[in-house]
Amino acid sequence: MDIRNLEPKELWNQFANICAIPHPSGHEEAICNYIIDFAEKNSLKWRKDLTGNIVVCKPATAGKEKSPVVILQSHVDMVPQKNSDKDFDFTKDPIQTIIEGEWVTADGTTLGADNGIGVATMMAVLGNKAIEHPALECLFTVEEETGLVGANGLANDILKGELLINLDSEDEGELYVGCAGAVNTTVAMEYKEKRTDSEYIGYNLELRGLKGGHSGIQVVMQRANANKMLTRFIREQAEQNDLRISTFSGGTLRNAIPREANATVAVPQENVAAFEASVVKFEQTAIYENEAQENAISFKAIQIARPEKVLSRKYQLRIIDALTASPNGIFRMSDAMPGLVETSTNLARVGIENGQLEALYMTRCMVDYGRIELKKMVRAVWELAGATVTEEGEYNGWAPNMESKLLQTMTDAYKDLYGKTPEIKAIHAGLECGIIGAKYQGLDMISIGPTMQFPHSPDERVNIETVKKFHDFLIFSLAKL
Repeated sequence: MDIRNLEPKELWNQFANICAIPHPSGHEEAICNYIIDFAEKNSLKWRKDLTGNIVVCKPATAGKEKSPVVILQSHVDMVPQKNSDKDFDFTKDPIQTIIEGEWVTADGTTLGADNGIGVATMMAVLGNKAIEHPALECLFTVEEETGLVGANGLANDILKGELLINLDSEDEGELYVGCAGAVNTTVAMEYKEKRTDSEYIGYNLELRGLKGGHSGIQVVMQRANANKMLTRFIREQAEQNDLRISTFSGGTLRNAIPREANATVAVPQENVAAFEASVVKFEQTAIYENEAQENAISFKAIQIARPEKVLSRKYQLRIIDALTASPNGIFRMSDAMPGLVETSTNLARVGIENGQLEALYMTRCMVDYGRIELKKMVRAVWELAGATVTEEGEYNGWAPNMESKLLQTMTDAYKDLYGKTPEIKAIHAGLECGIIGAKYQGLDMISIGPTMQFPHSPDERVNIETVKKFHDFLIFSLAKL
């Protein structure tokens, strides 16, 4: 079955069109042109700021001219993640969608439902002449996934609305009223190498099969981090079998929990048997320790030609100590909202090669002081190792307003439509609401979405039934505003 046959058809048709247009972060020109063409074909006014964000305007329907202008907001980029055995170019190839029972997913790649469903919903609303609504400003932001670039660069005079509905949440039936702030940390370090001794044997270590996922959403599930897991093995073998590191590569994006990691290493010939036995044992241990969350861990050592160079002992010890001591995962849970992660960090990317180390982190927190404390901890670990640490892209969270009129209206609308009260929640992720709200003081904001699972990973999927419920709830709410 083609997703174009799902209901509501206009939304799913738009999503299919979006999937056919490559739009990873930093490559949004084609999808932005598609939105502009759509606006012009529907005789809708649009404007674009210097960052590339687009606002498409739709006049109020009869009787709604005096209602507050409503901003609908989604980001146009997607996270480009694929399975290692998938031949796919996110800048050229269309996403291949699959219907699996109650879900839509993709063939070996991220689906881009985050935030493609939100974009498709906005375009469906813009093209629907039968619904009732106030004047609308549909804000399409760019490069959200790589540091909320679009929201940070949003022009201060491009919006006129008083209410904002963000369409980037991932659980239907939940109204989000707060989000985490964040900071990106980059670690850089030069290290010395030495020629590998002739009696050493080369190996490529391959860690595969971890689930990964969104470093804000899935962090509460405490999934394994491939960088930390491989570091643990390397440290153990450096102590027991004199393993030496040549290269290390793990993870990709700051906001994705690392699913895979590789290292090129060398081991003395006399220790090969013990080393190879340790690989088998470590795989078994990793599977056992993570069986509640991971079900496909694979760890292999493949013999290769001896690498020409390895890290000097001094620098290998510094780096492995720093990676071992590095904070990762949940740091503190929220006291105000049980079950909500308050503070976390993600050791997202580690690259060691040709005398250069780079490590990337994203630290998140619902409160400013927690974010500041944890970023200082990351800095301290690496500065003790002799690395240079820089921080950028820091932004505050979005503090909940439980007295919000928009929240009350949409809560009542959900009750009227579905006969039950929606959950009111905050999210441990960087919704653009926090940044936009800081630029446009006084905005009344809320975030909603359909049910998605495993965003930022090739397991990403969106629940079909909840897409319709989310769409219908938005339409019903607009009529009430």
